[in-house]
Amino acid sequence: MNRTLKRIWDLTVLCVRGPGGKVGILYCCIILGLNLFEIYLSMKMIMWNKDFYSALEKYDASGALYQIGVFAIITGVNAFQYLVATYLRQLVQIRWRTILTNTFLGRWFADKAFWHLNTDESSALDNPDQRISEDCRIFVDRLTGKALDLFSAIISLSTYVFILWKLSDFPLEIHLFGETYYIRHYLIIVAPIYVLISSTLTHWMGSPLMRLNVIQQHREADMRFALARLREFKEAVALENGEKAERKIIDNRYLRILDNWRARINREFILGLFTRPYYMTVLRIPTFLAFPAYLAGHVALGGLMQLGSAFMRLVTTMSWFIFSYRELAELSATTNRLSDFMEQIDEVAAMPPPVEKAGSNDGSYHIKGLTVCDPSGRELLSIENLTIQPGDTVWIDGPSGIGKSTLLKALSGIWPHCRGKLAVPEGKTVFSPQKAYLPLGSLAECVAYPEPPQDMEKIRELLQLVGLNEPRHEEQLKKATDIGDDYRLSGGELQRLQIARILYAKPDWIFLDEGTSSLDIEAEEKLYRLIRTHLPDSSIIVIAHREPKGLGTYRHIDLWQNRADRHGQEASTEPDAVGLALA
Repeated sequence: MNRTLKRIWDLTVLCVRGPGGKVGILYCCIILGLNLFEIYLSMKMIMWNKDFYSALEKYDASGALYQIGVFAIITGVNAFQYLVATYLRQLVQIRWRTILTNTFLGRWFADKAFWHLNTDESSALDNPDQRISEDCRIFVDRLTGKALDLFSAIISLSTYVFILWKLSDFPLEIHLFGETYYIRHYLIIVAPIYVLISSTLTHWMGSPLMRLNVIQQHREADMRFALARLREFKEAVALENGEKAERKIIDNRYLRILDNWRARINREFILGLFTRPYYMTVLRIPTFLAFPAYLAGHVALGGLMQLGSAFMRLVTTMSWFIFSYRELAELSATTNRLSDFMEQIDEVAAMPPPVEKAGSNDGSYHIKGLTVCDPSGRELLSIENLTIQPGDTVWIDGPSGIGKSTLLKALSGIWPHCRGKLAVPEGKTVFSPQKAYLPLGSLAECVAYPEPPQDMEKIRELLQLVGLNEPRHEEQLKKATDIGDDYRLSGGELQRLQIARILYAKPDWIFLDEGTSSLDIEAEEKLYRLIRTHLPDSSIIVIAHREPKGLGTYRHIDLWQNRADRHGQEASTEPDAVGLALA
């Protein structure tokens, strides 16, 4: 519990310290002031109960009508107070959710944590998209609701105790074993005992809900992920007739939701066996407990209703924990999910870079003692010493599975399972992945990615040069909205778009990982020649199985590995370590 409270405090501090967060504190102070005014109105309502029922007891029609008018005024003012407080609370939620979301997005993108967290197979992190979009909203909503209510409850508690103390200044007479006992202010004693017993029962019966809520969030997120993944790869599923297999995967995840859901509703039913009768009787029990004072003649009917109203408000205030239990359970689960997420992001930020990077003194790209491994630690390949001169063209080749794409990730600095040293020259560098990426945005934004588009004529010219000059491409280019589902690009078209992106960026160093693998040899050669023509001074490093014709003179680096053990053959005379051959 203490750990959860500390985490709630830490996340709240993040909200307050962000840009505009302190304005939220000002709004909270105003809300608290309005809540105090609500306490004043409730005191007026307590007095109203006495006056109204006293008028009824005396058959005073004019007095009763007058009190109905008073009731209408109190109700109207109370409603206005509530609406203003709710409006301000929502403004606080907007500010603090924006700050919290920006904080998590900033840390998620910093140091490429979004990549490293996803590559760690042993990590318990799941669905960071849900944590950023949904959990930030839930946390701020529950925090601003329950925290302000708690402060108001603490303040109103003393007020109602004082009122009830004054109203219950009469003894309760109890005859027990031939003795007579008198208990003064007995309603003040009964109220906390009544609520304490009720709160203890509520927590005992409902505590498993916190764990079940966490599990439910995990399993709901797992199903959303499966559905989103199906949408992403719907073409492959349709071509391979994988509907039954995908349905089975989704059904299994839904069954896991149902299992936990049933456990949740069973627990909520058990909790409801107590809390529902409590909710229904909490407004009447106070009157029953004050009834002996009425029978003893200590109070009239109006006084009885006043006592009942005061006692009811005291018990209701003290029952804050019972009324808020489900929301508190959700706040606790959400807080722990967000804090775990933050801690894993911080762990990534604290990790030292796997490869030592330094500036190059001679303008060349130097690789020294680079060893690349898979996540299990098995060595894939190693490069003892390699220098790439400015303007060079290098073709890196090797058998499938040796780690050519992983080598590109290691050089870019995003692969954690490697070691070595790099001397990187100044200038703009582009690492083009094997799977071309089509970001959300217009076609012009896709070409200029990750920079904003500034030269539309240049973008149009590049699209024509790479072969994306059909009418549908021109039509999409004129649109300023995101590319929709009706605009599809084949694998080859995506790679043409990626080449256009490189030409638009004009980098000094280009690393291409199978950047033309979906194209035929003629189209590949044409695009390579296009790159070399438009970027004659750029260094181009191509990872591909095919010879990069069209790039002119190049160096061939052939990565090889003794793989005899994989085929059950005798080991060759070549060394087991991955080598590097220059041709």
